Amino acid sequence: MIGRLPLDEQLVALKSALSRNEVLLEVLDRTASLALPGWYMTAGCLFQTVWNVVTGRQPTRGIKDYDVFYFDNGDLSWEAEDAVIRAGKEAFAGLPAEVEIRNEARVHLWYEQKFGVPCAPHPSTEAAIDCFAATTCCLGVRLEPGGRWRVYAPHGLSDVFNLVVRPNPVLAPKEVYEKKAARWRQQWPELTVLDWPTASHGRGASQREAPLCGCGGGGI
Repeated sequence: MIGRLPLDEQLVALKSALSRNEVLLEVLDRTASLALPGWYMTAGCLFQTVWNVVTGRQPTRGIKDYDVFYFDNGDLSWEAEDAVIRAGKEAFAGLPAEVEIRNEARVHLWYEQKFGVPCAPHPSTEAAIDCFAATTCCLGVRLEPGGRWRVYAPHGLSDVFNLVVRPNPVLAPKEVYEKKAARWRQQWPELTVLDWPTASHGRGASQREAPLCGCGGGGI
């Protein structure tokens, strides 16, 4: 099983799986051309591509959109973020997929209104990725000069390849995790969805309290 391989071999397997999704590769390439600060493609489009490949499905099946995070705390206005979003719409024109670009430096300005819990300002894109409702979601990939892939995976890749959805009680509330997990299970019934812990660290707990593995910031 790929999830039991050493991390360097899992990184190679990740690139191989993601490369099966031609839309994903095109989004990576076009995002790189935008030169956004601290950007990553992240979340569902990555782990769901892997799930599709592992289960023998078409690589793009069930993927709603392609999320791109970047970090610019020099201008927290909506107008500045909207300008990037509009530039992205031009860059991604013609792709058979929706690409959603968000400045993670601004998340604290709208998170509580949307999800009902406060969010402290993120210090980086990586910190924002750390706060997804499931550790399985905590994954980011970007292209660096020379075509090198930079991979951020603070919880490793074993759960992604083993089709395990594990809660991450750092910020997002329990209901967000359960709603997402239920939706994913409808698309990928092979998933093992772990229960939200009865006694969690609580919202806003330090990410350092969550189990980490040495896969953050790898390159392939």
